[in-house]
Amino acid sequence: MKQRIITAVIAAAVFLPIIIAGGLPLLALVYLMATIGLYELIRMKKTPLFSVPSVISFILLWILLLPADGEILNYLTSHGYDKSQMVLIGILLYLLASVITKNKFTFDDAGFMVISVLYVGMGFYYLFETREVGIMYIFLALFTIWATDSGAYFIGKAFGKNKLWPTISPNKTVEGFVGGIISALVVGVLFLLFTDMSAVKLLTMSIVIAIFGQLGDLVQSAYKRHYGVKDSGKILPGHGGILDRFDSLLFILPILHFLHFL
Repeated sequence: MKQRIITAVIAAAVFLPIIIAGGLPLLALVYLMATIGLYELIRMKKTPLFSVPSVISFILLWILLLPADGEILNYLTSHGYDKSQMVLIGILLYLLASVITKNKFTFDDAGFMVISVLYVGMGFYYLFETREVGIMYIFLALFTIWATDSGAYFIGKAFGKNKLWPTISPNKTVEGFVGGIISALVVGVLFLLFTDMSAVKLLTMSIVIAIFGQLGDLVQSAYKRHYGVKDSGKILPGHGGILDRFDSLLFILPILHFLHFL
């Protein structure tokens, strides 16, 4: 517990000022965290880091992370290339790699790489884009996720009797899941004091964050269980890897944009 607290304090001291600053410092941090996150997934799959498929994956990731109004993306777009076309080119290269390696890199491996790049890339891309919309939305997401996790843990521990998804995460309960949503609503109510957002929109966002944040955590548990690992990495002592700490955020930020809350 002591190690977790120390790591959390140090991480917050680094992360929060950069979030507040936004712009290029945040973009650099996003690229760093996303690269580490993709590395964690590639390592879980036991794909060699210095291999053609891995190199393709990192290049695709870095393209997906390009800001919407950035000069590089504007240059590519002006020459007739958008991100979806780049991803399609990457997919074709993966399939060619399966032929060149005589199926040592399989069709299934290619599917894993595509999903990994999209999952990590789009999640961290929307971290930057959400900050561009407004820092209040970042703080709402972060505080709601923290409240949801805490509420789910403490309420689940005190009242949990019905397992939520025992084959994926044996300790999670239905009562804890509901407790997380209630805790998120409390945060939403508190945020009404600091924003001119309508109560309906704010509380709806809190519910969406709580539900999909917990589902994002279950997704993380599912693929870690599938690949037989306890943590996605070891970069954050006491907490695990980048994906262990950002699993909920990577899930909810794209959804908030897709549902046009942002």
